[in-house]
Amino acid sequence: MIRAATAAFGLLLSLDARAQVVSDLRDGRVGEIRFASSSPTGPTALMAGTAPGVEISGMLSLPPGAARVPAMLVVHGSGGVSAGREHAWAKRLGDMGVAAFVTDSFRPRGVTSTAEDQSRVSAVAMVADAFNALKLLATHPRIDPDRIGIMGFSKGGQVALYTTLEPFRRALSGDRRFATHVPLYPSCALPYIAREITRAPMLVLMGGADDYTPAAQCERYIEWFRGRGAPIRSIVYPGAAHGFDSPTAVRRLDNVQTARDCRMDIELEPVQGRRWDDGAVVPADRIGAYLRACSTRGASFGGDPAALARAIADVRAHLIATLGAR
Repeated sequence: MIRAATAAFGLLLSLDARAQVVSDLRDGRVGEIRFASSSPTGPTALMAGTAPGVEISGMLSLPPGAARVPAMLVVHGSGGVSAGREHAWAKRLGDMGVAAFVTDSFRPRGVTSTAEDQSRVSAVAMVADAFNALKLLATHPRIDPDRIGIMGFSKGGQVALYTTLEPFRRALSGDRRFATHVPLYPSCALPYIAREITRAPMLVLMGGADDYTPAAQCERYIEWFRGRGAPIRSIVYPGAAHGFDSPTAVRRLDNVQTARDCRMDIELEPVQGRRWDDGAVVPADRIGAYLRACSTRGASFGGDPAALARAIADVRAHLIATLGAR
């Protein structure tokens, strides 16, 4: 009886410890972790540090052993964290000898999905979460702080791209920066532009039949990164739809919001839009109106086993070269 009560009390203490917000991981914990972040609605608030605070959760897993290992932050898309994609990639990363931290930017903010309304959680709020997660992971005794990368899917792929931009990094992470970036099928119709980037290596994976976030728009953004000295490689898998690493078959989603018809760079210094068609400047306070006007609905989403197999091999090769994965 006493032994059972003691065990139950220990379990409660363990659950309470997991629920607490932590500022470092020096105790070497794994599993569910809560940490502090912020909720900027746009780049101005992010760079100024004026956004309200929020508590974010994540799931940390480590490969077996005692040696220090590289790590990847895994950032979900507009459908939120799923077992078939984000946690499946965490398992694959573990098999490569890489720790994985799957963060959830939605549930702590009371949101389950932004697929039908991307404004419910901004991409820059997820950028804030990513940099705060980076600083946290760097304190873990089993993680090499100089070998932490980031990968993301769709909206999370935008985060994996935007975390290379120096104005965001300087505002949020001090001296810390991601060692490598792996965006999968990101949206590139409204890319953020900055004078400086980190020049960390990048691998961008896209589907040739993606009508949600078309690969051609990302190739334009990729060329912009190359022009600023980024070692970036892009791969387009022929015939693959958006979400080609998903376990579900390709299907039409009629209500999802897509920016595929938008054509505007968003400059950060100062914050303003610049249209692709005529170079017209869009003031910061009119960017939201432009986005609402150019957004449309409906796109295809679903898996492609051949593309997934290639993506796993391509990610492994990239992480061997950049992080020392196995």
